[in-house]
Amino acid sequence: MIGRSPTGAIDEAARAVEQGTPSDLSLDDVYHLLQTKRRRDVLRYLRGADGPVRLRELAEQVAAWEQDTAVENLSSDERQRVYISLYQSHLPKLDNHGIVDYDKDRGRVEATPRLSQLDSYLEPPRETGAPDRWPQRYAATVGLCALLVCGIWAGIVPIAGLAGSGIVLAAVTAVTVVHAWSTGVFRR
Repeated sequence: MIGRSPTGAIDEAARAVEQGTPSDLSLDDVYHLLQTKRRRDVLRYLRGADGPVRLRELAEQVAAWEQDTAVENLSSDERQRVYISLYQSHLPKLDNHGIVDYDKDRGRVEATPRLSQLDSYLEPPRETGAPDRWPQRYAATVGLCALLVCGIWAGIVPIAGLAGSGIVLAAVTAVTVVHAWSTGVFRR
């Protein structure tokens, strides 16, 4: 989870139940609905969608996330396995609780306003097909910092050790702050 600790989300939901806040979902319902990663991925995808989505499109993206690859690289079996489980199990369960509007006959799925009750439990929606570039950005920063430290140690870079440490710390801090800002941690 990003932005909110699991305990904070649990405490918030428990307070809503105790105070009689118009939350139609009990904590048990919330835990049950979000117990599988596949359902959480479905909900993340729908939170980022504008309107209804095709079941096939949804299943392909969830399968791609599960396989950590692009939709184009999925095998037919990987697509089908996710499609069948969404069709038969996960989407009917979410529909029964009013979280999604699932039209099985037309193969359409749409989030309902009730999905917002689960927002504090879910990570921000991922961009479809867009790979996560942050690991490469961190690796590049660490690599450049390592080169700087080696250059200082070898006497190639005329910077004092303490100043070099400050540069390394500033670089890692800058990348971390930009990453946190881009994922919305500071805007909550």
